[in-house]
Amino acid sequence: MIKRVNSFSKITGVAWLLMILFISPVNHAFSQSAKDKDKLQRTKQKLEEEIRYTNDLLEKTKKNKETSLNKLQILSKQIKSREALINAINRELNDVAITMAVDSIQINRMSKQVSVLKLEYARMVSNAWRTMNGHNKLMFIFSARDFNQAYQRLKYYQQYASYRRHQLEKIESTQKAINEHRKNLEGVKTEKLSLVQSKQLEKQKLDREKTEKANAVKELSTKEKKLLATIKTKQQEAQKLENAIEKLIADEIRASEERTRKKEVKDKVATTSKKAVARPSIDFSAKEKELSSTFSANRGRLPWPCDRGFVSGSFGEHAHPVLEHVKVKNNGIDILTDQGSAVKSVFGGKVSRVMSLSSLNNVVIIRHGEYLTVYSNLDEVSVRDGQEVSVRQVIGKVHANSGEQKSELHFELWRGKVIQNPEEWLTGK
Repeated sequence: MIKRVNSFSKITGVAWLLMILFISPVNHAFSQSAKDKDKLQRTKQKLEEEIRYTNDLLEKTKKNKETSLNKLQILSKQIKSREALINAINRELNDVAITMAVDSIQINRMSKQVSVLKLEYARMVSNAWRTMNGHNKLMFIFSARDFNQAYQRLKYYQQYASYRRHQLEKIESTQKAINEHRKNLEGVKTEKLSLVQSKQLEKQKLDREKTEKANAVKELSTKEKKLLATIKTKQQEAQKLENAIEKLIADEIRASEERTRKKEVKDKVATTSKKAVARPSIDFSAKEKELSSTFSANRGRLPWPCDRGFVSGSFGEHAHPVLEHVKVKNNGIDILTDQGSAVKSVFGGKVSRVMSLSSLNNVVIIRHGEYLTVYSNLDEVSVRDGQEVSVRQVIGKVHANSGEQKSELHFELWRGKVIQNPEEWLTGK
């Protein structure tokens, strides 16, 4: 009796050890990996959509036989998106390699566990055959000293039989898990092959695009005089726009000072010395201050002024894409978009000025408390001076340059007299 019970306890201890081994510490890693994979898939889909979009824009530039900066900008964006897509595929290949390694480890580990379980089960069956056949079983029960001991011996046999069934079920479930891992491993291998082929294809396309860009730069570099003239014209128009904005701000400051002066006179609290002091900024109302605060709180979350497109000209001073040793300055950003795209206000506010500049076409300036947003190169304008506008309200359409097959919005953002980088204020695309 004592010998059999000890044997059963030993078997139970082995089973518990095996059950602990089955609880894999990589379960959390698998869960995290699934989330990362979903995120990576969304990134890839976004990049593929960007590439399709730039492909469409490139097709339109083919109508113009002459290579243009517009084509070069689109090619640069496409190359950047393609490189990002290849990097995403590389990350996916790394994830696949990790998954394959984990599956292989799991298969090997569970195969060893099955071997141990089968060996233990075989010993149990052999032991049962020798000691637990019907005759020996009855003799063992009836030889008990009393009823309680007989009952305990009967329960032992029942537990032993239950444990054998549990071991058999464990063997079957583990074998099933091994088969599932093997099936998953085959699927991952197929996925890896597809990713490798996709990466090779994208690299071939990238090489062609880089060659096309190099040829475009080479061709454009022969048109240095024309490019310099274009740069000079753009800088002059940019300066005109900057002067117009500064004049608008100065006019609003003077108007604010006049309103304050009249109020002080009316309230009979102004002094001669106070009247002579020039106020450095606009005296905003409580409503306008609240609007400024709300606008500021939405930094990094403002909607884009166009539904589609990409930044073709970044903020600040940077090297010209073709001409060496030539720097160009941008007070805002340029957004290359579809022909006839609607332009929308990025925030609620009041139209301060609608005007026209030769190469910038129509310009709309909207005040949002102490902030100004500027929308240039519009064909059509659907708002007027002094009009209240809401966020994402259509204010016009982007001008279409039929010669270059180009539709590009110039967008600026000011805080008082200080120019801001619009990309720091707009939501990430």
